[in-house]
Amino acid sequence: MGPLAGVTVVALEQAVSAPMCTRTLADFGARVIKVENPAGGDFARHYDDVVLGQAAHFVWVNRGKESVALDLKSEAGVAVLHRLLAEADVLVSNLAPGAVGRLGLSAAELAEKYPELISVEIDGFGAGGPLSHKRAYDLLVQAESGVCAVTGTADAPAKPGPPMADVTTGLYAALSILAALYERDRARGGTASGGASIAVSLFDTMAEMMGYHLTYARHSGIDQLPLGMSSPAVAPYGAYPTRDGRTVVLGTTNDREWQRLATAVIDRPDLAADDRFRTNPGRTRHRAELDEAIAAWCARHDLADIQRIADAAGIGNSQYNRPSEVLNHPQLVERDRWREIDTPAGPIPSLLPPAILSGFDPPMNPVPGLGEHTDTVLAEFGYDAGEIATLRSTAVIGGESRAEAIP
Repeated sequence: MGPLAGVTVVALEQAVSAPMCTRTLADFGARVIKVENPAGGDFARHYDDVVLGQAAHFVWVNRGKESVALDLKSEAGVAVLHRLLAEADVLVSNLAPGAVGRLGLSAAELAEKYPELISVEIDGFGAGGPLSHKRAYDLLVQAESGVCAVTGTADAPAKPGPPMADVTTGLYAALSILAALYERDRARGGTASGGASIAVSLFDTMAEMMGYHLTYARHSGIDQLPLGMSSPAVAPYGAYPTRDGRTVVLGTTNDREWQRLATAVIDRPDLAADDRFRTNPGRTRHRAELDEAIAAWCARHDLADIQRIADAAGIGNSQYNRPSEVLNHPQLVERDRWREIDTPAGPIPSLLPPAILSGFDPPMNPVPGLGEHTDTVLAEFGYDAGEIATLRSTAVIGGESRAEAIP
């Protein structure tokens, strides 16, 4: 059943941030009803067609949901939505700026009509600022919040590969929903309504992720330069080519580890005794000398030997992998982290959610076709066959069977 069994979530969502939020809730057993535009649905469905004709982003963040195709530009469609909200626990949205207000779903309106409902709006920049009206995509927010300036290298700033703004904002939203559900359960039986209004913005989330860099800049007056696969905070800490053409990543986070790296790994007791490298601030100032010494040693050894020696010395290490090399990574395979889930085009592998709860197996339910559950959901929420037929004949609702989901 899962810890969130019995919780119903209605999602007006697209792209990644809100879908990641609701998929997280579905992974814990919540029922997620994904409301989509009948004309194409969530636009992330069409980013590419590499997954049996489906988009990789979409199948990643939309398993375990029910899709209802509903035209919210029609009065009848909005009326259907309100029928769903009357019995829902949570509403999650990440529509364009101002869209939920135009639908009559502002926080104030929802609180008045559904005092038990937890409403969550994910937006780009938060309300009340000079950028609040702007559309915000992952790259745009990462650039605006400074993330790109601390990623890559000084002459080639970069966006982190994963959509970090979208994903972390979705997870913050899910965490906030869990807190609100807990508070609502405590409030029931008392004078409080139990509902809540939650707003989470991509910009605020990424500003939080930038906490170290912002704190450093405020108190030092220095914008730290990005160091590729290294860190401005500690040294030595980076990636080094090996004799057999691989790349090893070695890291130290304190003075004791540095001493062990210098003496027990690269056999340089002279560096361990050098006052310039005795503390981390000194090592970061002389990073280039340390990297040169470590790189020279790694270039004389194969990856497996380096990792064996580093493990024996208690030094953190890993190997640099490409995505294709992670698919069958032994740490995933031997721990049975892959499952097969259904999609409209057939089964695909999908990773289990990261959190492992004792006594609970995540449901790992199918990825929905556009509008696949429209009829069954509406029937469950009180619409008879004639009413459903009328809504379909007037294009208020859409839907397709699983066999029709992929052209």
